Amino acid sequence: MEPSFSSPKSFKRLYCNSKIDPQVCSVSIFALSSLIVFFFCFVYIDIRAVPAGFRIRKEEGKRNLFAENSSVVEEPPGIAKVSDLPRLEYSQSFNQCDLYAGSWVWDESYPLYQSPNCPFIDPGFRCQENGRPDKFYMKWRWQPLGCNLPRFNASNMLNRIRNRRVVFVGDSIGRNQWESLICMLAEAVPNKLQIYEVNGSPISKHKGFLSFKFEEFNCTVEYYRAPFLVLQGRPPKTSPPEVRITLKLDLVDWTSRYWKDADILVFNTGHWWNFEKTLRGGCYFQEGQTVNMTLDVLTAFERSMKTVMEWIRQEVNTEKTHVFFRTYAPVHFRGGTWKTGGNCHLETQPALSLADFPDPHLWSNNLIISKTLEQLNHKKNVQLLNITYLSQLRKDGHSSLYYLGNGSGPSALSRQDCSHWCLPGVPDTWNELLYAFLIARGFGD
Repeated sequence: MEPSFSSPKSFKRLYCNSKIDPQVCSVSIFALSSLIVFFFCFVYIDIRAVPAGFRIRKEEGKRNLFAENSSVVEEPPGIAKVSDLPRLEYSQSFNQCDLYAGSWVWDESYPLYQSPNCPFIDPGFRCQENGRPDKFYMKWRWQPLGCNLPRFNASNMLNRIRNRRVVFVGDSIGRNQWESLICMLAEAVPNKLQIYEVNGSPISKHKGFLSFKFEEFNCTVEYYRAPFLVLQGRPPKTSPPEVRITLKLDLVDWTSRYWKDADILVFNTGHWWNFEKTLRGGCYFQEGQTVNMTLDVLTAFERSMKTVMEWIRQEVNTEKTHVFFRTYAPVHFRGGTWKTGGNCHLETQPALSLADFPDPHLWSNNLIISKTLEQLNHKKNVQLLNITYLSQLRKDGHSSLYYLGNGSGPSALSRQDCSHWCLPGVPDTWNELLYAFLIARGFGD
């Protein structure tokens, strides 16, 4: 008669009716059971966010991620290659295709520009000129599972934004994306002298805002530095001595007067919403004339986001202005943080899964952004630009040791930049997604 495994007790009786010490046997059974449970949890676990429009799906099968001249990972037998899968162009499958579910594929036609040919990049993003030895990170293209992203066409995009303003608002990662778009557009302008900063300001070592004009097309691509999006300023005179500066959670940054009439408005925030950048340095949270000394950072972030969404609702005409809110861009420090020796300089290939680099701010910040964006569900032309999953796979794309310009690099191993991105590189894909949404919506047709 075959033994029955109908209950844990019968399982124990089957294997413990022997001369083995009962206590040792019980411990062994517990360990084996735990191992089985862990295995099934690992197999079936999925990382996804809850709100609609922000769902993140796992890759369907392990794709061939690596190039001919690097370590090769073969696809499992029977899995179709990416190029073999039938797909519609995104403009034909608008609202049916999830652009954010896909994989990185090697493409010899990339990058879309070369950094030595683009004078509009900060020295810190010029990884090749700063000594990075490999070029693999420039050759990956994002391939959605169900459709094709339109290839970025600089001439087409410039004609769509002719006589218009494209405005980026946010932190230095937003600046990363802004410089990427300028370089992508500049490929269609042979004479780079026809692209210039309207106030004559240099692109590097400059804080505040910058506006680059493409003279032939009478359009500007602008960047406004507002890492919190809300106003940062002096505290009330009656504040405790430890309060050096406050974030006014009920007021949008003072540069907002310049944002609201943009034709394309791209927001990002999140990287400065942490303890290090706020409370540790004496930056507390203020509403009205009251400084809240006990408010935690995540709650403050949520309140600030509600303020930004209310400002968009009241001040921005979304019949004219297309608003995009880009999600949090992951960091990839291994073995520490930016100031405790975290590193990423040995990463030369995309990740196969998200398990290697958990980012504690990633999902909490994105859920706040997604949740508060629901306030604008009734508004036309408001879009979440969800770059988190595809960027989380790109542990190879950061400046790492190669952010010191003027021949002074590479940096010390203990002072790496695993937050900002090399250009050309991952931010170009964020702009390809932006381009796809604008085409699908008929912007500039």
